[in-house]
Amino acid sequence: MSHRPLVRAALALLLAVAGLTGAETADAGARRAGELFAGARGWLNTETPLTKDMLAGQVVLIDFWTYCCINCMHVMPDLKALEAKYHDQPLVVVGVHSGKFDQEKDLANIRAAVLRNHLVHPVAVDSDFAIWNRLGVRSWPTLALLDTHGNIADAWAGEGHRAEMDAAIAKAIAAGQADGSLAKAPLRFTPEHDAAADGVLAFPGKVLADAAGKRLFIADTAHHRVLVAGLDGAVQAVLGSGHPELADGIGSAAAFNEPEGLALSEDGQTLFVCDRQNHALRAVDLATRAVTTLAGNGEQGNDRNYQGPAKDARLNSPWDVVRVGTQLFIAMAGHHQIWSYDLAAQTIGVHAGSGREICTDGPQRTAAFAQPSGLAAGDSALYVADSEVSSVRAVDLTAAGRTRTLAGSGDLFGFGLVDGHSGDARFQHPLGVALGSGPRGPLLVVADTYNQRLRTVDPLSGEVATLALPGLPAPAGLFEPGGLSIAAGTIYVADTNHHRIVACALDGSGARVIAITLPKP
Repeated sequence: MSHRPLVRAALALLLAVAGLTGAETADAGARRAGELFAGARGWLNTETPLTKDMLAGQVVLIDFWTYCCINCMHVMPDLKALEAKYHDQPLVVVGVHSGKFDQEKDLANIRAAVLRNHLVHPVAVDSDFAIWNRLGVRSWPTLALLDTHGNIADAWAGEGHRAEMDAAIAKAIAAGQADGSLAKAPLRFTPEHDAAADGVLAFPGKVLADAAGKRLFIADTAHHRVLVAGLDGAVQAVLGSGHPELADGIGSAAAFNEPEGLALSEDGQTLFVCDRQNHALRAVDLATRAVTTLAGNGEQGNDRNYQGPAKDARLNSPWDVVRVGTQLFIAMAGHHQIWSYDLAAQTIGVHAGSGREICTDGPQRTAAFAQPSGLAAGDSALYVADSEVSSVRAVDLTAAGRTRTLAGSGDLFGFGLVDGHSGDARFQHPLGVALGSGPRGPLLVVADTYNQRLRTVDPLSGEVATLALPGLPAPAGLFEPGGLSIAAGTIYVADTNHHRIVACALDGSGARVIAITLPKP
């Protein structure tokens, strides 16, 4: 049953009660009644906060989001498509960022997310939930459409409403034309710019180190390409045109759209790529640099029970991949599941997870994850950075096995920075995990993304500790590291928001930045 009428009615009622479509109230100072975005801590992609007077005669599409949320990410292509379609008409898309995690409440961090996701519309920073509460919003994402008079015309909760939003926008524009209230021209804004992202790397999401081949593979995510480099950082090959498309081809003639996870074949001759926003699994022949598509067709899938030929499958934001023998295991963040691809049979399907967004341990198909985003493989288990429940999970490699929580709260809102034993430890939206060897045996290293740190987890005891990186060159520390890889006693880190690759020893010593250099033209 659709909840859209309930969402629309609730928003309209709250707008009326708050006086946001009517007369002045006694609200003091600069907060005039009628200012929908009163309470915003700041604004991005606009030099001036948006007011009721500025928006008069405009059709306004409001997107309530938080940058950790995969469903919010899935709405972004819809917003971009609508902005492009109505570019010359009075449509204003306004993001209202109401952050879930502590890390998501800071203006600088939200700005990085706006840049990483190539958002150009104005974004109100609603870290106190002032706008959220005023409109009675209850979930991410929620979208509301205001007509040219500032009244609620329609509203939607969740993702997948592009066609409905398009029709509602067209209707609102036509109504404004008919009654003479439509503004004569659209508003124009000045988007943010990050000069650091003009360098070789832009928000690299994942990195894979290959000790045998002395290579680094880098998902240069916001540049929509994959780089093949030596361990010294000298780039040997550029895969992908840099345009966000789905295209097979040779080298830079191919195209990716926000690539993330990377894995190598046993012989080191094939690179597997999670092409996240293309909802596809790609393969690269490293000898010829030919890129082909193994699964997915560019359209987001919704089948959480699929088992069958890979060429017929539709994926949903594959975020990381790891190879175990002749199988690839995929962190299917959009489905909240772990999938597996059989390299010999060329089939793909669910390995673990019911598809519910929650943390549940137990048999593989009744277990549940919440946006799994990082994978590592041991002898008998996968290790999963389960980001939305801020936990590290262990998944048996066999389909008849079980899933358990190794460390962290297992709670959608249970996050923090606490070392300790298993369930007492706290992470904050980890996106990466790698398996190495510690002084007492196997040791997991976790990219604890929103805590800006590397953490270690003993896979046997569940004991969690923080790994210091003394001497890391400026800018000091990490900034939302998204992925890591361990090879020959060295940890390689995709320091995502610093647009760089960092390396250190397994004890955190000798931290350094690897200079990634492109070949001369």
